[in-house]
Amino acid sequence: MATLAEFKTNEKSWWCPGCGDFGVLAALQKALVAVGVEPEKVAIVAGIGCSGKIGNYINSYNLHVTHGRTMPAALGLKLANRDLTVIAAGGDGDAYAIGMGHFMHAMRRNLDITYIVMDNHIYGLTKGQTSPTSAEGFQTKSTPKGNIERPVHPLMLAISGGATFVAQGFSSWQPQLAKLIEAGIRHRGFALINTISPCVTYNKVNTYDWYKKVLKNLDEWPDYNPHDRTAALALLAETDELVTGLIYQEEAPSFEDLVPGFRETPLVEQDLHLDPETWKKVLATLD
Repeated sequence: MATLAEFKTNEKSWWCPGCGDFGVLAALQKALVAVGVEPEKVAIVAGIGCSGKIGNYINSYNLHVTHGRTMPAALGLKLANRDLTVIAAGGDGDAYAIGMGHFMHAMRRNLDITYIVMDNHIYGLTKGQTSPTSAEGFQTKSTPKGNIERPVHPLMLAISGGATFVAQGFSSWQPQLAKLIEAGIRHRGFALINTISPCVTYNKVNTYDWYKKVLKNLDEWPDYNPHDRTAALALLAETDELVTGLIYQEEAPSFEDLVPGFRETPLVEQDLHLDPETWKKVLATLD
């Protein structure tokens, strides 16, 4: 079984001191150890933004894609080698702005991948502009008089869009976040872990202290049922999504299980050569 040290690299991080992404990185590494997967069986697909560097700090396969394209790349990896543990990672801009279309279709297909979105309510890499999850009235460099747009509500969107595992963590609450990521990886189907990851440089409103005051921890609600879709949506509406924990989960066939003729043996390990007689039959159908 791989150790925590085996999932770390020697590359020096360029995140700002105090960035919430450090907590996400640590929780992900702990979750991979808990699952018991080996580094060579893990593939990280990372998007553009501060969060996109996370793959450089995890000893595994790492694919750094263009802005908003984590989902199609993750789908291709999983279909080519279904034995891989495929984890996509990105920020709220990468996931819910330019990547929104891919995000919606990945959910409805129920791909067997885990998507960790580091949500800081701002564009950090490009120096502090409004993001899709920024609140109305939020003042940034791009909205000096306040944000006039309604924010995206990713958790309600995910449940409505067909995701079969929806959770939210907080980068400061390591034990819970690591367990949520572990559960998401073990879940067979599309798992979203929206992770509150404060930007200490450009977001002076949604801070660590602010979140610690307003977040509600579902682990402390013994009567909450994460398998009740209607109750999950009602909870998110009532709390404005300011909750952490497992919000919704259902069991359903994954995309890979439903593709006709898709073998259990990974595509990369299959013998794709056709014998001469079979090849002649195939060519004959094209006449």
